[in-house]
Amino acid sequence: MTHFKGFTPFKSYTPYVSPFDPCPPKTIKTYSTPPNLYIGFQPPNTPQFSPIEALKKGTLFKIFYDPYYGPYEQPKGVRENEETT
Repeated sequence: MTHFKGFTPFKSYTPYVSPFDPCPPKTIKTYSTPPNLYIGFQPPNTPQFSPIEALKKGTLFKIFYDPYYGPYEQPKGVRENEETT
């Protein structure tokens, strides 16, 4: 899709690490960003899911659908020995 130029579902940052932290810190933290952050307006004739599928996906419009996977979780259907592209 051409709507998501520059879209990445995960962002990361390095938090401040105090020398007095009692536990070993996580040096890189990640968070998820939904696709609606990258669309300024809803384009006309936006493709839609069927009503039943929209209830399952949680959104009517296909461009707003974003299945959440944790940063350490593989998407469904991807095997452990295969690399994602």
